[in-house]
Amino acid sequence: MTIDGWTAPGFEKVRDTFERHFADGIEVGAAFSAYHQGRAVVDLWGGIADQETGRTWDEDTVIVVFSTTKGATAICANRLVQEGRLDVNAPVTDYWPEFGQAAKEHLPVSFLLSHQAGLAWVDDSLSFDEALAWDPMIAALARQAPSWEPGTMHGYHAITFGYLVGEVIRRVSGRSVGTYFREEVGDPLGLDFWIGLPPKEEPRVAKLLDGLTTNRADMDAATRDAMDAFIGPDTMLGKALNPGGAFSGAELWNSSAFYAAEVPAANGIGDARSIARMYAATVGEVDGIRLLTAEALSAATTQRTTGPNRVLLDMDIQFGLGFMLPSTVIQLGGPNSFGHFGAGGSVGWGDPDAEFGFGYVMNRMDVGLAGDERSSSLINACYAAVA
Repeated sequence: MTIDGWTAPGFEKVRDTFERHFADGIEVGAAFSAYHQGRAVVDLWGGIADQETGRTWDEDTVIVVFSTTKGATAICANRLVQEGRLDVNAPVTDYWPEFGQAAKEHLPVSFLLSHQAGLAWVDDSLSFDEALAWDPMIAALARQAPSWEPGTMHGYHAITFGYLVGEVIRRVSGRSVGTYFREEVGDPLGLDFWIGLPPKEEPRVAKLLDGLTTNRADMDAATRDAMDAFIGPDTMLGKALNPGGAFSGAELWNSSAFYAAEVPAANGIGDARSIARMYAATVGEVDGIRLLTAEALSAATTQRTTGPNRVLLDMDIQFGLGFMLPSTVIQLGGPNSFGHFGAGGSVGWGDPDAEFGFGYVMNRMDVGLAGDERSSSLINACYAAVA
């Protein structure tokens, strides 16, 4: 297996770790990048991007990163806060008047960003095409009554987070999330990352494997029963992952329609170096660009939730304004670190104290909700390099 890329002096053991993952059979295709003090120090890639064709994972390969997208969406929202254009303590209806249906007229924007709104799914039935069209999902969320009293608990808004926060971004900025992200974040930093992939970039996309793309019909009965208890259609997590029934079918995740749409909680497509560069520019300057001031970042990463996350199986996963934070489950980096994991294992993570930004992407999906040994061992190797 060919591993390409480079590491800065002192970071050689990161490459050793990356190579070991392939030797141990826990990777098919993957990439990992790290920035330290505003400069790239690790940029590695390797393996197979498409097992059906044998296409290799190249320097310009990109892939769907699922909920790692939420970190990019959170950066967009917090930039609007930083600019004084969005008040997270104000009612959502100040920006999106139609949202005030079903006794939601006083629900604050902060509850959308911190998964406390009680809108983790919709009861209306929606087709995949309707969900990708944006407006039908927005209308359904405006009508939807919260599933719990907002603010009394938190539960992961796996898909609806992007629509809820994205519509506020659209109302405030006059631009869709994907457009706002490209113009304010992606283009200035030169990122290979999109929320809504241009069709000309599709040949570079790696194909997802295993995990969410496993066909349920191929499972044995015991495995199906276990999956149903964990993520079945009547569970909170099952409904959150498939709001309105719009995202049924594993084949959707590798479809051109999904790539091209804007699903700001789940369909970001990019590479590891872009994710690392984005987080590096959130904790400090990268080539003269800083996305969030120290004050704005501190506000964005102040913990807003307590107690178990009811949708994520009562796990101790806590949130700031759109970002996952360290907890008993997530022990990555220093106490002020933050970021977001994606289904299957991808992650974008920043540490303002150590001045690190990390990005990890892959196509062999694992079952962890907050990363797995691949990303954690690579990131820990980076900390060891500067210890």
